[in-house]
Amino acid sequence: MPLTAPRAVAVITVTRYYAAFNAENPAGMLAELSDDVAHDINQGERQIGRAAFAAFLQHMQRCYRERLRELTIMGHADGRRAAAEFIVDGTYLATDEGLPPARGQCYSLPAGAFFMLDEAGKICRVSMHYNLRDWLAQVT
Repeated sequence: MPLTAPRAVAVITVTRYYAAFNAENPAGMLAELSDDVAHDINQGERQIGRAAFAAFLQHMQRCYRERLRELTIMGHADGRRAAAEFIVDGTYLATDEGLPPARGQCYSLPAGAFFMLDEAGKICRVSMHYNLRDWLAQVT
């Protein structure tokens, strides 16, 4: 399927977002988000706003070191929606509340995310999805 101009904008935006993720560059990730971004945390709550997302990223950097591989990004022709599929390779660094104790366990699991972009081409919704049972089995 050819990349239409709107589709290309969505794919490029999500590509920059994940390039910043793999570069451990939270400011680069935040630059791709709208001020009122909705973040649907895997099997958790929805948080609203760039400040909440920044706090989430700080928490994640404290508890986990992750890199993504086999990243595939798909964009809708209208440029308003995109999806990504990838493998997360990580290390559990510090115990996260309600989860098993961290002892530097390594994990690798498939994951995906859905995105919505606003009229300015900024990400206004991120919905993360992975199998928590799979992760728990790997770190327990």
